[in-house]
Amino acid sequence: MNIISKKVFWILIPFILLTQSCGIYSFTGASIPEAMKTVSVQFFENNAPLVIPNLSQQFTEALKERIRNQSSLSITRDNADGNFEGRITDYSIKPVAVTGNEIAEATRISITVSVKFTNALDNELSFEQSFTRFTEVKGSNVQSQEQTQIGLINKMLTEDIFNRAFANW
Repeated sequence: MNIISKKVFWILIPFILLTQSCGIYSFTGASIPEAMKTVSVQFFENNAPLVIPNLSQQFTEALKERIRNQSSLSITRDNADGNFEGRITDYSIKPVAVTGNEIAEATRISITVSVKFTNALDNELSFEQSFTRFTEVKGSNVQSQEQTQIGLINKMLTEDIFNRAFANW
């Protein structure tokens, strides 16, 4: 083997190994089927007993944003390869640590979302499940931190839903 063919060999072998794969994989851990190109996200209505006016819009947009940022899927209104739909079933603010003066030292903000994901390409990957996440706020001034906490909870919820739909966790 001459010097040029050895160099070509050592350049081609890593390239061949790097380009071989078992489907589409992303560094986010998602394993989206190669045939899946589109997904639709329906508006998640707020059916919680305690209603926060913009929670439905915030959650729906957070889920769309998660899909845009962590996949190459296009979001369409209908006739998609995958469809997310559901509703917010619970929103609660509850004290979890009360002092001797009956003042909340910590408060838990919790959101529960019921999600139905339909995979039009492989029905076995479809699911219907509830997801719950919460954060705890220190101190008694919960209202000033509420919107920030909702954003954090939405981030956790959308990560759970994305992983369930596309990483099979």
